[in-house]
Amino acid sequence: MPMPLPKALTVLPLLWLLSACNQAPTPPQTVPLMMLVNQPASHDGRLITTEGTVRRVEAPLHYWIEDAQLRRVAIQPDALIAPYLDRPVRVTGRFSHGPDQGRRLQAEQVIPLDD
Repeated sequence: MPMPLPKALTVLPLLWLLSACNQAPTPPQTVPLMMLVNQPASHDGRLITTEGTVRRVEAPLHYWIEDAQLRRVAIQPDALIAPYLDRPVRVTGRFSHGPDQGRRLQAEQVIPLDD
């Protein structure tokens, strides 16, 4: 026996929502610093993984990673990246870019590459 139309209209959106929740999260895209510097807008808002050496400046205190050509992306939060000062790392996080904030990565994971 077919389901009545009002009940079907209620059930279908719920089934769609449940199927969307079961999808695996999109893995981060690996993006070299060169691409983040040269094409920042194309990665804005995306979850990415990149590599570089951790550096900092004291006033105002902030951290970034850079490659051999001094291409740089700021890393936040400071507490997550600070233990790796002067070490090569792989960082995964949400990249953002804007004229008033520059290029930065809100780090979720930092893995040292020299261990």
